[in-house]
Amino acid sequence: MKKHLLIVDDQYGIRSLLSELFMKDGYETWTAATGEEALEIVQNEKIDLILLDIKIPGMDGIDILQQINKMKKDVKVIMMTAYGELNLLGEAMKKGAVAYFLKPFDINEIRQKVKKELY
Repeated sequence: MKKHLLIVDDQYGIRSLLSELFMKDGYETWTAATGEEALEIVQNEKIDLILLDIKIPGMDGIDILQQINKMKKDVKVIMMTAYGELNLLGEAMKKGAVAYFLKPFDINEIRQKVKKELY
């Protein structure tokens, strides 16, 4: 059975790169540019894992993570950031994120981590 990924990032290039990469690996993917879009997808679709940027205009990644936790506790979340804000990453881990990656990340590392978390 296919695993379902949601990629949440305000940068179109990152969303499309990760979506294409994970579709080639056999995952079904959704993308969202905002927290509101992400929460709507989580509400309406079966999502197994979310790749979530920590810095998104409007609703940041921590807020999105908290809302996701309230909606569906069984969704795994991996945080991404270009800023290396360790205090926010630490907070995300305390709130249930299973891992994080600093941008630019190694594509193979993120693929391995997603696979490890889902299988």
